[in-house]
Amino acid sequence: MFPHELTDVFGPSGALARHMPGYSPRIAQRELSDAIGRALADGGVLVAEAGTGTGKTWAYLVPAFLSGDKVLISTGTRTLQDQLFRRDIPRLREALALPVDVALLKGRANYVCHYHLDRLGQDERGLKSADEVRQLREIQRFTRETATGDKAELPAVPEGADIWNRATSTRENCLGQECPFVRDCFLLKARRHAQEADVVVVNHALFMADLALREEGVTDLLPEARMVVFDEAHQLPDTATRFLGQAVSVHQVLDCARAMEAAGLAHAREATPWSEAARRLEGAARELRLAAAPVALMPGARATFQSIPEAEAFDEKLDALIEALDDAARRLQSQEDRHPDLAAAARTAEGLLGRLQQWRLPARGEAAPEGEAAVRWVELGNQSLRLQRAPLSVARIFSGFRRPGQTWVLTSATLSVQGDFGHFLRQLGLEDAVTDHWTSPFDYPARALLYVPRGLPWPGDPQFVDAFARALLPLVDACPGGVLVLCTTLRAVDRVADVLARHLAECASTRPVMRQGEVSRGLLLERFRRAGDAVLVGSASFWEGIDVPGDALTLVAIDKLPFAPPDDPVIEARLNACRAEGGNPFMEYQLPQAALVLKQGAGRLIRSEADWGVLMVGDGRLVDKPYGRRLWRGLPPFARTREAAQACEFLASPPAQAAEEGSASG
Repeated sequence: MFPHELTDVFGPSGALARHMPGYSPRIAQRELSDAIGRALADGGVLVAEAGTGTGKTWAYLVPAFLSGDKVLISTGTRTLQDQLFRRDIPRLREALALPVDVALLKGRANYVCHYHLDRLGQDERGLKSADEVRQLREIQRFTRETATGDKAELPAVPEGADIWNRATSTRENCLGQECPFVRDCFLLKARRHAQEADVVVVNHALFMADLALREEGVTDLLPEARMVVFDEAHQLPDTATRFLGQAVSVHQVLDCARAMEAAGLAHAREATPWSEAARRLEGAARELRLAAAPVALMPGARATFQSIPEAEAFDEKLDALIEALDDAARRLQSQEDRHPDLAAAARTAEGLLGRLQQWRLPARGEAAPEGEAAVRWVELGNQSLRLQRAPLSVARIFSGFRRPGQTWVLTSATLSVQGDFGHFLRQLGLEDAVTDHWTSPFDYPARALLYVPRGLPWPGDPQFVDAFARALLPLVDACPGGVLVLCTTLRAVDRVADVLARHLAECASTRPVMRQGEVSRGLLLERFRRAGDAVLVGSASFWEGIDVPGDALTLVAIDKLPFAPPDDPVIEARLNACRAEGGNPFMEYQLPQAALVLKQGAGRLIRSEADWGVLMVGDGRLVDKPYGRRLWRGLPPFARTREAAQACEFLASPPAQAAEEGSASG
């Protein structure tokens, strides 16, 4: 499709070379863009693995812009979504001189709601602290000045601040066309622009929320598109599992009870004893939490539906909660025409009731209908209880929502294990997709070293974490730049950080040691980049999405091979299903999943041609177990060693500066 136009864009004297300082053509980028153009012409599915530095962002944006069709682009995170919309797309649109209309669309919780903000401002007793009073003033000022209402544009109020829950709407408490502020609604404006635009930038969470709503027959969230591009597509199986499942928490039920009482007393006081109904609902929720108390003694304080201790007592309290919710919903429904707040509370109660009833089925001993297999479990916190449900497989649902003739492009640096896409394709039901792979242009053998220490205990040994931390010390001492330590558990994060901090203090080093949980992830990364030689220790969320080029990151250390915990309810159920079908769960699920996560973690080290450094993996199974060969061969082609002295020497004597090869965004 449009090969001449692609030559005009990506060629040595093309639009990108003329308008992008430092740009140089890359064969892989042009080939990937060609493949996307063919997929668009054929109306098929392309799964494209593009190594770091390939330039995949412009490779998919160029055919999207040139096609003239409606295109939906879904990113892995809101951060990447904002970067694409505010940085990459404007630069490319200017270079190509194309009048492409691009819209940014996020979930409703990202937009200020005029109605709920107005209510919060009228009753500031709902504010919990002086900080929240200040945050309310900031949000009110922002709402008067902003064109979008996107809370990401207000850094003065952190995105995770609790006040946002009261200044934004939910699907249940949105008043829709009855809202007095409907003409000013930021969410409706964003959705209208998305319907009109040529290209719409969303994120995987919003795409999956749309897919889940379509399962319920709601179709007004995302516009129809000729092509959908999923960037960072390796995240799709987990995101789909999360959003195609359901959850109900005791906190949600308690909030529902409070909302019912407040709306009832304010707008229909004489209709029914609202306070009595609210107390009944609150009591039923707390009784269920008490019935689930034995779950605290189980691994991870969670239990599948089949393994809930004292199940009979739990089921009895769950039925009582369902009855109390049904009573609350009926009372609210009878009065919902009297005020929008009553209607919103009714929708909330109905939603919770429906999810609880679905979670309850099938009853113990009954089989699920064919094709509807799901995993149900409960999770217990200090003061909380969550009932969760997730599909055993998302393949049928995910692939089933692709319209005939609609092009899907799924791209990431980590989709295959040594060129085998089977695991990823099976998870999403895309076995018939066209697959292709483009390797990174970076010189890994010369600029990166994989080091696996000798003599460490096996990861199951209680002494492993301390031994790993001690083996890391000489490399930290030799490293002139930043150090990122990726652990597989939060407990290991704290232990490794303690050992490193104590060692550096004994050496009178001023090098800072940072750990996950001290402050927000974004602030930690900002401090890490700024320091230039810091040590940052993190777990799951730090294995991907971290881009720290240059000497600010020259050592990445991974404690263990990232096998998913087998006691995770969803993973446990999927392993059991594989075993029941005569398969090998380890080779067919756990190993390829670990290979993809390991490749993500290793990918934090080399982000540009000039980057260099050492990747240390403390888990000897990578070398000593037969399956380890499949794992390390799936990584980029690092030079390899098992000698600490060689790793320290590599860090102390950086390779010669790489020749600048320019930029190929993405």
